[in-house]
Amino acid sequence: MSAAIIVIEIIGWAAAVLILAAYVLLSLGKLKARGYVYQWMNVVGAAGFVINSGYNGAIPSAVLNVVWAGIGLFTISIVWRARKAPPAAN
Repeated sequence: MSAAIIVIEIIGWAAAVLILAAYVLLSLGKLKARGYVYQWMNVVGAAGFVINSGYNGAIPSAVLNVVWAGIGLFTISIVWRARKAPPAAN
């Protein structure tokens, strides 16, 4: 097995651990669904899956994870804009 294949496999396993850890921490109430940490864990994990599944020719999985990362980035942008906006006057 070449060094490149080993690196790709490590990326895939790290992505799996990261996404599972995000889900466990969310389920235990340690992270918020609209929090930066949870969303970034998903974005980085999905990126790792895109690399791994794309390299291995699993195109449906790669596409799914591109969408998954896109949802995470979209959510991060919404949260960032909401936190940056001045509070509404009553």
